[in-house]
Amino acid sequence: MYKGIYIALSGAVIKQRHLDIFAQNVANAATPGYKKERIAFKDYLIPVDNKPPLVEDGRTMTETSRVVTDFSSGTLMRTGNPLDLAINGEGFFALEGGRYTRNGNFKIDGEGYLTTQDNIKLLGSGGPISAQGRKIDVNAAGEVFIDDISAGALRIVDFAEKEKLQKLSGGAFAADEQGIEIKSTVSQGYLEASNVESMREIVQMLTSLREFEAYQKMIQTFDEASSKVANELGK
Repeated sequence: MYKGIYIALSGAVIKQRHLDIFAQNVANAATPGYKKERIAFKDYLIPVDNKPPLVEDGRTMTETSRVVTDFSSGTLMRTGNPLDLAINGEGFFALEGGRYTRNGNFKIDGEGYLTTQDNIKLLGSGGPISAQGRKIDVNAAGEVFIDDISAGALRIVDFAEKEKLQKLSGGAFAADEQGIEIKSTVSQGYLEASNVESMREIVQMLTSLREFEAYQKMIQTFDEASSKVANELGK
């Protein structure tokens, strides 16, 4: 009986984690370049050797799942803003401080550099890109021109093991190692939308909520049965 309570409880904990992930995805559906998260299903299936994880007193517990990021590309949205940039295909814009992003919603800071909305400088092949001038143009190859004068090329990199990237706020990622420079094309005046499908996330959130409530009812049923057994034994 107690074993059933703990199995139901561990299932409820996982469903709560599902709800948190779906809610986070929906909240960032409008964030350019945001990559949705998923819980790796294989991590909490009972292993094929039929030896599920055990706690010290022998209760069988549901295995804690792992959160992974879906790096599939979002659709491109035309904005007409010359400071908005989108990568076609693989890769990330390189930022200062070992950070990387697909969110091309840039601005010019008080010092005249191209930065993210969080004031992190965008890097080119020669360092931060100065954008002091009246007109900025970025061609498909990622070359930046200020008033028709070259200001360098955007540094676009990719990673062989994207799962090692650490997710930060604002659609940015941190990496312990430098990425490999690649030759993806760039579209000026466009932003990459998040890869979140809001309606699908909401449906999955509602499904997880119903499953969470089912686990709650199971826990309550086991608890009531346990109390009844204790009372009967006491008599």
